[in-house]
Amino acid sequence: MARLKLTIALGSGARIGPGKAALLESVRSTGSISAAARAMGMDYKRAWLLIDSLNRAFTTPVVERVTGGTGGGGAVLTPLGRDLLARYRRLEARAADAEAAADLAEIERHAVADPGPKV
Repeated sequence: MARLKLTIALGSGARIGPGKAALLESVRSTGSISAAARAMGMDYKRAWLLIDSLNRAFTTPVVERVTGGTGGGGAVLTPLGRDLLARYRRLEARAADAEAAADLAEIERHAVADPGPKV
């Protein structure tokens, strides 16, 4: 069945899509970039590069490292990071409303089952 994937392309060329949103959620729930990466089956370097690209895309970081404590350091979403994630999820929900579902169903009705290699 057809589905929507929302990717926001900023004027600077930076992008926020389903993968980065999922990574932000994983950082929020695990409190760590490395734990978030492991939970997603992603290597740490890739996760760090994605977080760094998000941090560079905005005037203030969306994820900050936290140092110290008995468990060592970690990472948290900043207020901007929490707001960005919430707004992304709201936009995603709006894009998938009932009207969009009807359009997707109509597009899917004309699609072939196996068009060959995905390019």
